[in-house]
Amino acid sequence: MAEHNDFGKAGEDAATEYLKSKGYRIRHVNWRRGHLELDIVAETDDELIVVEVKTRNGRWDAPEDAVTNTKIRHIIAATDAYIKYFDVDLPARFDIISVIGNAPDFEIDHIEDAFYPPVNTYRR
Repeated sequence: MAEHNDFGKAGEDAATEYLKSKGYRIRHVNWRRGHLELDIVAETDDELIVVEVKTRNGRWDAPEDAVTNTKIRHIIAATDAYIKYFDVDLPARFDIISVIGNAPDFEIDHIEDAFYPPVNTYRR
């Protein structure tokens, strides 16, 4: 595995452990269906939590800035596939976890409700 992949996995592992420590139940990590992928899918008592993890080794760029509108559309599509595949009957919340630094001393920033699904408008 390439060094940047190892680094990203370490960040996802740190984010997963962080969520567990906060009482979240982890359903899946790196869930894939075709070309769709979700970093972490967790659950609380009444919500499905979809978490995009961004890991960086320095503070000069905010990891959450890498979650573009295009990335959000991909996350929404993957979440829709996940909900249908597992027949989930919970509202979904979309979070971003920024993991900054180097293992094991990562700094974690959890942004709840980081974005909402875009509303589609249709023309007649």
